Amino acid sequence: MIYILTGGPATGKGTRSDILAKALNIPHISTGDMLREKAQKDEELKASLSRGELVPDSMINALLEERITRKDCVNGFVLDGYPRTYAQAVELDRLFEKYGLSITKVMELVVPDELAFKRILERKKCDNCGEQYGIDFPPEVDDVCDKCGGHLSIRTDDTKETLAKRINTYRENAKEILDYYRDKGLLYTYDASHNPESVVEDALN
Repeated sequence: MIYILTGGPATGKGTRSDILAKALNIPHISTGDMLREKAQKDEELKASLSRGELVPDSMINALLEERITRKDCVNGFVLDGYPRTYAQAVELDRLFEKYGLSITKVMELVVPDELAFKRILERKKCDNCGEQYGIDFPPEVDDVCDKCGGHLSIRTDDTKETLAKRINTYRENAKEILDYYRDKGLLYTYDASHNPESVVEDALN
């Protein structure tokens, strides 16, 4: 079982990927999280991410290949945030062919721009365990993680300017990718404005 969740910024890819992965007992692989982790030790990459720029394919491809070949991916995984360009989609097919893998479904999530801005400007992440919160999943106590009690912070790349650039970047690249998967009969589009838990039923139907 390999599910790809795609969509513009703040369409709920991370939340829904996590719900789906837990329900199916397979890993949730977020290329964004992998890059942000790498950026903690790479100032140039950190600056690039803060400007909302795409990173070189070679970097993300190497990170992804290392991740999907770990033992916990033997029964599949949920891929969140990749591919973002047509070239990445082609490379992903090559990578899957190399390891004898196949995509179960590509799930495109869509929301109105106004909701995307509201979600992204209000979301926070725990400094300690990485748990994420937002308007759909607020913490019980402001700025305190329900899971570990850590402090919640707004991501440094969550600004109106960066979000606008990320939305435009997504739209510039999305049509080719969506057409690519639509032609393969793998693409399904879902309204992600409400009920994140419905992702499990959507994935299995």
